[in-house]
Amino acid sequence: MKKRNHRLMARLIRENLRYFSWAAVLSITSVLLGFFTPAVLAEVLDNYLQGMPSRLPGFITQWVNALGGREYMRAHLWIPGLTIVLISVVSGACNFLKGRLTAIGSERAARRLRNDLYAHLQELPFAYHSKTPTGDLVQRCTSDVDTTRRFFAMQLLNIVDALMMVGIALALLIPISLKITLISMFIMPALFLFAWQFFKLIIKAFRTADEAEGHMTTVLQENLTGVRVVQAFGQAQRELEKYDAAASDTRDKFMKLSWLDAIYWSSGDLMGMLQTLLTLVFCLMEARAGRISVGDIVVFTSYIGMLLWPVRNLGRVLSQGGRTMVALERIDEILRQKQEKDVDGAITPELMGDIVFARVNFKYEEGGEVLKDLSFTIKAGQTAAILGATGSGKSSIALLLQRLYAPQSGSIKIGEVDIQSIQRKHLRNRVGLVLQEPFLYSKTIYDNLRIAAPEANKQQVEAAASDAQALQFIEESEKGWDTMVGERGVTLSGGQKQRAAIARTLLKDNDVLIFDDSLSAVDTQTDARIREALKERSRDVTTLIISHRILTLSQADIIFVLEEGRITDSGSHEQLISRPGLYQRIHQIQSGLEDEFVAQASLEQSV
Repeated sequence: MKKRNHRLMARLIRENLRYFSWAAVLSITSVLLGFFTPAVLAEVLDNYLQGMPSRLPGFITQWVNALGGREYMRAHLWIPGLTIVLISVVSGACNFLKGRLTAIGSERAARRLRNDLYAHLQELPFAYHSKTPTGDLVQRCTSDVDTTRRFFAMQLLNIVDALMMVGIALALLIPISLKITLISMFIMPALFLFAWQFFKLIIKAFRTADEAEGHMTTVLQENLTGVRVVQAFGQAQRELEKYDAAASDTRDKFMKLSWLDAIYWSSGDLMGMLQTLLTLVFCLMEARAGRISVGDIVVFTSYIGMLLWPVRNLGRVLSQGGRTMVALERIDEILRQKQEKDVDGAITPELMGDIVFARVNFKYEEGGEVLKDLSFTIKAGQTAAILGATGSGKSSIALLLQRLYAPQSGSIKIGEVDIQSIQRKHLRNRVGLVLQEPFLYSKTIYDNLRIAAPEANKQQVEAAASDAQALQFIEESEKGWDTMVGERGVTLSGGQKQRAAIARTLLKDNDVLIFDDSLSAVDTQTDARIREALKERSRDVTTLIISHRILTLSQADIIFVLEEGRITDSGSHEQLISRPGLYQRIHQIQSGLEDEFVAQASLEQSV
């Protein structure tokens, strides 16, 4: 797993190498310039003011001698002062450009991750989406990606800075005094060990905190999605308590992270200050003995910070790096999921032939067998219907026909072609599916209908809406076709959503139409008009209607009765009501209810 995370990180760095490389060059330049300021101060104190030998490189000494030498510089101390200012300005410019380049590189890396995640999620099987909490996926695509972005933007080049600072500081300090240099490094092993232990703790703590945040996002997403149900059942207080529990758990876990950071940085500061104090004491002792100069003390006290800071900052790098590794692991869990793939040589045939289920057995990953040795045939152009109790497997048949799931055994063919050998996008484009609970986007009604066929013109959209009996309510809406539909279609009634979804599906050029209880929310008269319009519009289209309403099923050419995953009876409406069975019983119950309703209505009119 860690190896895959490293590969993913290396790929992101490689794709933005030009930005990070130039940023690294600027970072190295800034680090080098940072060492010049103490050197200039030491030169002023030792050479210009006390007459000691110069410690500057030869070409700089020659330039100073050309100006007038030590006496000239002593009389013009503004020159080294201006030099320090210029060093600071150039260093600041380098840091600015480095920050800009790392920002570009990190934002590009984050965009690549987001796009890869989104594109990968589009190609994952329906089964994966049905069992994975949406809130957790959102958290991985947002918070985890942002954690990675922050590491690239803020910590990646700190590794370069740290290595450069330690290397240069040691190279400059050892020639001055090996003894004090070793003393200055006395506490570094303890800091390294402390940083490594902190790294292991931070990975464990961040993983639990990140998972808790994902759970909190899921609770929020479920509440906002189902807010109408929450309010209808008066469960607002219960949902508030549920969210508060998730938010409190997330807070506690991130508080633990904050405590770890606080402990590390306060302890690191304490050890760093003790090390600086120890170095300063030894420097003063050596200066008193005449073994080092005042300028050397300035150099040591300045460079010791540059020696200790990278080690102390190592904890921050490891902390953010550990969080990034956890984030990349969670991102990689999605990217490693197998996408839906077509078989080699997948074809795009016309789907105008018979639909044949041959000894199909199917079950979901969790639970028992749903369809058991299921076999039936729907002739091309027929309107077939399926009646069955809840849990009998009706909707599973619709999902199998669109290859949203695959059977464990048996075959499903359309026109003698096994649907497993058909390109899935072609299959789903030609097999229209209208669900009982259709999903509508937060767009205008017109835009929602054209999603299925973006090239459709206004006349075609209106014709589809008319056939779906949706034209009247659309034109009577506040802004007509430009009326905004709330998220998930919340501003429309159940029947309006179903009719809009039917119109949307009719805009496609379908060979097969499946209505999965998608007329359940419309009245019987509208139901009849929709079915009549469908009969005229889709003469050559094979239609499958799944419903509990006998009136909806009655006009089908053939009706299948499904019980516990098996076809127990089939025939026309007249045939099925004439023989004992589930269909006859449901027909008698629904007919009785209709008669009772009619009688009640007549009684109310007479009164």
